[in-house]
Amino acid sequence: MATSQKLEEHFLTCTICTEVFDKPCTLVCYHTFCRKCVVNYTKTKPEAISAKSLLCPFCSKMTKVSEPDDRPVEEWADAVKPSVVIQGLLDSFGPASRDTTNCTWCHAEGETTPASVWCSVCDESMCDRCARMHKRLPSTHHHDVLDLSGEISIPRRRKVMCNEHKEECVKFLCKDCKKVTCQTCCIIYHRKCESVVTLASELLVLTSKLLIEKENLKKKQILMENKVDTVKSNVITEKDRYVQMESKIKSSGIKARETITFKENKLLDELKEISDRHIEQLNADIKSAEISVQMYRQQAELIDQTLQSECDMDVYEMYQGCDAGDVEDVVHTDLEKGRIARITFRQNSDKLSRALDDLQLGEIDVLCDGVLDLTGTPVLRDTITVTVAGDRNKATSRDVTALVIHDTHTVVTIDPTNKCVKSFYTRDNQSCHSKLSLHIHPLGLTKIQHNQVAVTVNNETIITIEVNPDLVMLSTITTNKQYWGITSLTPSTLAAGSPVSSLCGYSGHDRKRAEVSQPTL
Repeated sequence: MATSQKLEEHFLTCTICTEVFDKPCTLVCYHTFCRKCVVNYTKTKPEAISAKSLLCPFCSKMTKVSEPDDRPVEEWADAVKPSVVIQGLLDSFGPASRDTTNCTWCHAEGETTPASVWCSVCDESMCDRCARMHKRLPSTHHHDVLDLSGEISIPRRRKVMCNEHKEECVKFLCKDCKKVTCQTCCIIYHRKCESVVTLASELLVLTSKLLIEKENLKKKQILMENKVDTVKSNVITEKDRYVQMESKIKSSGIKARETITFKENKLLDELKEISDRHIEQLNADIKSAEISVQMYRQQAELIDQTLQSECDMDVYEMYQGCDAGDVEDVVHTDLEKGRIARITFRQNSDKLSRALDDLQLGEIDVLCDGVLDLTGTPVLRDTITVTVAGDRNKATSRDVTALVIHDTHTVVTIDPTNKCVKSFYTRDNQSCHSKLSLHIHPLGLTKIQHNQVAVTVNNETIITIEVNPDLVMLSTITTNKQYWGITSLTPSTLAAGSPVSSLCGYSGHDRKRAEVSQPTL
């Protein structure tokens, strides 16, 4: 029995569950574990699942399973068998090999006696005679024994031996050091410790704590399972939403292409109509010219015949006819009015390019969890002083916008007090700024492109400025009245509000202004 016990404890015990192997599984690294233990560990490693391999918890080597297909991991593990040595030891000395029918003590003396009881502490079966002796021994009289007359399950207790004192079991717990020890270790190393108890006496407390922990884990498991179910439901819902959004995007693209195709066909039809009329006019000119050529040829032949007749009267009459203008150009008619002289195609590449830039099929907005909490407490990240060198008055910042220019975060603001627009940015870890003087009060500011802003000023003008990140004046737009607030509808369309209850819409494509009465913005 001593040999069997040592084999179980040192060679037939799974290092994960610390129990005797249950359906052992030997990996390519020659480490052996219970099949369910290595399967459960593999399930926690996505890289092992994707590689269709079992992962060793001890050395992390992969064991490739032949033909895993899409089967679950539990079925993969069935293809991995235990080593011949491990299986042989289990067959010979494992729990299944224990003989609970005959007395272990009598068997050691070469006798075969039917067993009647089982000692759970000694892990041995005994006959009635040996049981009485076992009961009288001071060291074993308190052991619990089980009657083998009925069908019972023999519990297996794993005896952990001390690493230093190989022949002694670990039976004590030092609460001060939080360490389990054998009796000799208690005498040598824990004499001064105040709280050294037996593991058996703490079993109830430990069991109670484990049960509480188990309940907590169960609650967490239920919460996580509910979360998984919710996420799975969200996945289905979001997939449906994505399909709908994809359909809308495709529909917008189809409408845009249909509009372009319609305009293309309309332009082609107009070209064909005009070109057909032009070609018809040219063919008519050719026909008229051919008739004139024929008339000229006939007149020339008539003159030639007259000259050959040698009749003075005929020559005189022919001369009179030519001098009176009988031979006139018949080609020149009233068709000159409204005639097509030439057809050309004028393509406005800039306007087409701007139209394509402004073409919006829609926008995709992404809202991330935890990015912006409007109900949370605001946190001050940075402060920029808008007063710069050259300011004559105390600087004020009426409007502000932010841009990213060549990976440089730039803040643009208007300073009405000093009649300028300012930009602030960081370059080479140095705070920099740019100032564009306007000589008149700026009133409103908006971003129109990634590197352009528009500013309303106090003289019925809107100006556009390039930010690179220094400020450069681009253009000036004259309006019919003074506008204050301004915003960008598209990169080439602006909307501005006036304190006199009006709204201005300005399109940069056709350089036209449209003003309509609106409530005060």
